[in-house]
Amino acid sequence: MSRSIAIVEDDPDQRENYADALTRHGFDVKTYSSRLEALEGFKGGLPDLAILDIMLGDEPDGGFDLCRELRGMSTNLPIIFLTARDSDIDTVSGLRLDAWDYLTKPVNLQYLAVRIASLFRIADTLSAPEQQHDDNYRHGHLEIDNQSMSITWKGKPVNLTLTEYWIVESLARRPGHVRTYDHMMQVTRQSMVERNTINGYIRRIRNKFKTIDDSFNCIQTVFGVGYRWNATS
Repeated sequence: MSRSIAIVEDDPDQRENYADALTRHGFDVKTYSSRLEALEGFKGGLPDLAILDIMLGDEPDGGFDLCRELRGMSTNLPIIFLTARDSDIDTVSGLRLDAWDYLTKPVNLQYLAVRIASLFRIADTLSAPEQQHDDNYRHGHLEIDNQSMSITWKGKPVNLTLTEYWIVESLARRPGHVRTYDHMMQVTRQSMVERNTINGYIRRIRNKFKTIDDSFNCIQTVFGVGYRWNATS
């Protein structure tokens, strides 16, 4: 069964070019010209992956708004921003909305198809072990609820973003085992993530745990390699 892709792009020529190229690669493609048209189409079911432009008609940030709405419907839908806006601010904004990738126009259509296939492989890899997980997991003072995607420490909720949740969940599931930077890049559901970005996520996660417990030191740095959850905590 072919994977379904939704393309939300207000330029008709670009929209059809993307659709034709991805259809030739065996994907089932549906196209939408606006945020509202896409939302109406998604009432019949979400695609396996969504490609969003940011500027949609008279909505300069329509793609950002649509991404937020899609995240309200699904926490793990692969979303790619494909846009002419190439500023660092826009890129960071898109990734903070938990998009899996941020590509700028013009894009090589062969690369786009390959990148989509790569994201589907990441999605399959990440979903497979989750199927084996219990809804609840406890290790020391840490408790993870996969169903609500929430984490508590010493009985108190930790206010984590979705990406931060994925990182903690990945580390804590195998306490004592090192999670390399490469692995954690996949965990974030993003591509082209630099080590400094991962380090920034870890720093914010530690700070959030420390607002609850000043003595928190469960996330250990393995210099040059990655991080691990303290097996004795």
